Amino acid sequence: MKPILRLLPKKISLAFSLVALVFLVMVLSVASAGFLVFLLNRAGWIDLNRPDSYRGIYVLLYISIFMGVVIAALLSRRSVKPIRDMMEATDRVARGDFSVRTTVKGSVVFELDALAVSFNKMVQELKGIETLRSDFVRNVSHEFKTPIVSISGFAKLLKQGNLSEEKKQDYLDRIIQESERLVELSTSILNLSKVENTEILSEKTIYRLDEQIRLAILMLEPKWSAKSLQLDIALEDVAILGNKNLLQQVWINLLDNAIKFTDSGGKLRIALRQRGQEAIFRLEDNGCGMSEETMRRMFDKFYQGDPSRSMTGNGLGLTIVKRIIDLCQGTIEAESELGQGSVFTIKLPFGMDRGNR
Repeated sequence: MKPILRLLPKKISLAFSLVALVFLVMVLSVASAGFLVFLLNRAGWIDLNRPDSYRGIYVLLYISIFMGVVIAALLSRRSVKPIRDMMEATDRVARGDFSVRTTVKGSVVFELDALAVSFNKMVQELKGIETLRSDFVRNVSHEFKTPIVSISGFAKLLKQGNLSEEKKQDYLDRIIQESERLVELSTSILNLSKVENTEILSEKTIYRLDEQIRLAILMLEPKWSAKSLQLDIALEDVAILGNKNLLQQVWINLLDNAIKFTDSGGKLRIALRQRGQEAIFRLEDNGCGMSEETMRRMFDKFYQGDPSRSMTGNGLGLTIVKRIIDLCQGTIEAESELGQGSVFTIKLPFGMDRGNR
């Protein structure tokens, strides 16, 4: 008997289980009805040997129908229990309970097992998305609240009539600074929303990547000049097919970060070269560097590294950079050591035949 049982499949399909259930109901209902008629015949309540024995057939038919309904009700109650449990779990998830997990105990239908596994995976993903959403809302609220509170405070101070002209100018400068911070934060959030909702790049054009990087360096000239930074620039002539506006954000964000975290009198090395079918951009600074924790989380939304450093920013720049590079089917790598500086390397496919460049 045991060798025969080993040959039977441990799991069956839903279709086969339904066919087997119907067959089982039919067999059990006929067998039980026949046995009941046999008992009634032995008890003398019915006589199948009489000429009008066809009445016994009717009795058998009615009893079979009745027994079939009873057996089907009993078996279906157990059969649909996993589906009922799944419906209850789905209803709890719809109400916001992402701690729900479901298991199909004692089920021999592999589709139900697969459904339970997929359901649990979906709930886990929804829980992660909800956590990210909550963190995003909390971080956005905090980032907006800080400059708004600052602007409100300085505005109240300006209402006082006993301030010197120097104090007034200082407070006005701080209000302007915090207002610009709000504008920068709003722009970053809009850019992040745009690139996160983009799956396929459009508006691609062929353009000179080296000229775009030079333009980004010139746009940030007031910042690196104010810190007397030395720039070592080595840009080869490289043309690519890509979205010019999105890639412009990459160079500005990376260069701005490098300038921000490099001490006055420091040095930046900016290089662009072509190797095979790729354009390789390399940005090296001798700034403060990054810890292992910062390296691990630098592409997370609103992560700003060491909170003890009084650097302005919103923690979205590198998140936007990473998303844009992914959309361009490129890669971004970072190397860093605390107190020694950081190196960012970006590799981008040309996106076209080299003969067309």
